Amino acid sequence: MITEDTRRLVDEGIMLPLMEEFYTIQGEGFHKGTAAYFIRIGGCDVGCHWCDVKESWDAGLHPPTHIGKIIENATAYSDTVVVTGGEPLTWDMTQLTQGLKNKGSKIHIETSGAYKLSGQWDWICLSPKKKKLPTDEIYPLANELKMIIFNKHDFKFAEEQAAKVSEDCILYLQPEWSKRDKMMPLIVDYVMKNPKWKVSLQTHKYLNIP
Repeated sequence: MITEDTRRLVDEGIMLPLMEEFYTIQGEGFHKGTAAYFIRIGGCDVGCHWCDVKESWDAGLHPPTHIGKIIENATAYSDTVVVTGGEPLTWDMTQLTQGLKNKGSKIHIETSGAYKLSGQWDWICLSPKKKKLPTDEIYPLANELKMIIFNKHDFKFAEEQAAKVSEDCILYLQPEWSKRDKMMPLIVDYVMKNPKWKVSLQTHKYLNIP
């Protein structure tokens, strides 16, 4: 059972429900191929039915971990740190990112943007979901927009979201993994007709790495 003191520390972002942490190669988007330390934070109520880490949804399954330990582990491996989830912005990221910044880390976040942006970020990968749309504040700050394509209707949603980000934001269409064989030809055709978009692949899955 989580004590009141622990709950308070979680609310303040001094402890976070850590699902897993690992050093690997970024497989998606602009920084694909880059070595990075991933911090996966538990807790998400966005509820994508095709999510490939549903075990991250219930924050109660993942032990509250002091950010000092998380920062120590991350900076021992890499100067590039990716915070993902779950939905990391469920929690206050201020203390974690400040600690990483103090160690000289470049900090990236992968988020649906469904919650208020907290923390200091060098790179924001925004991946909006239909069930819980991003807050207005995050759109102009996104460095890349990663739209997951599960069916044909997702192209329309992708365009709606692309209209909200800055003109410098890099636009990606990425097939949902289980539908990649069906959707990839459609994505390729779409990008060729609409070259403002780029194709993103989950290359880490092809490489069979985390």
